[in-house]
Amino acid sequence: MKRKRLTVKDFLECKGKRQLSVLFVHNVEEASAAEEAGIDMIIAAYDIPQYGIHATLEDVVEMRKAAPNCFFQSAVPHLTFASETELIRGAYKLMTLDIDCVYCANSIDWIKAMRRENIPVIGHVGLIPSKSTWIGGFRAVGKTSEEALKVLNDTLELEEAGVIGVELEVVPRKVAAEITKRTKIITMSMGSGSDCDAQYLFANDVLGSHSGHYPRHSKVYRNLLREYEKIQRERISAFREFKKDTEDRKFNDPKLTVEIEDKEFKKFMKAI
Repeated sequence: MKRKRLTVKDFLECKGKRQLSVLFVHNVEEASAAEEAGIDMIIAAYDIPQYGIHATLEDVVEMRKAAPNCFFQSAVPHLTFASETELIRGAYKLMTLDIDCVYCANSIDWIKAMRRENIPVIGHVGLIPSKSTWIGGFRAVGKTSEEALKVLNDTLELEEAGVIGVELEVVPRKVAAEITKRTKIITMSMGSGSDCDAQYLFANDVLGSHSGHYPRHSKVYRNLLREYEKIQRERISAFREFKKDTEDRKFNDPKLTVEIEDKEFKKFMKAI
């Protein structure tokens, strides 16, 4: 049976009732798999090469089509706008493409402007990668009472500004649990424990499909990289076999070629 896609109202009403599953997807295949698996919410971004995201806006549109029943979040690429007007124009564009909500880690004033225009916004607290230089790099946020209080206050300020949810990234789980109790919006945990309202992971971490660093908070369920490496070895072997068959002149097989009748060939030979 076809499942019902969440509305913003449904999304908010999930608080305290059930855990929401959230995946950042990178391509149509991952989006389609999320749809089939019943994932509640997917996130896709475009044109953020500094974070290894090379998808285009057209790619995001195709991901939306591949996952029609997932609540869908995207974002206007960071540092591509310099005013509330530009941000809202970009968010409007996303909404016309059937995007359900828009991520924004900019100022409270800009978020309030989006809320005034009834654009559903997801905020971000804790470790915010685009602002990590201000906290000394990529690290947990909230391990001291002062930092924990700031994360709470940041969340409440975003709630007051009108966001429908916040990503809590790498915040101590006890702190995240207390913040979740004290806000009416949806808290999305990335490395902040299961007491938040939703659990958020990147699909390439879940799938084990990339080389290099895996964040501490990631949970790897498959090793697709090993399968990709096996496929690459098979590609190389197949290409080598093709090269050898070429050199050994093995392409005269009747299954691979067409024939000419003898009488027609004789006419051809006479003509030349």
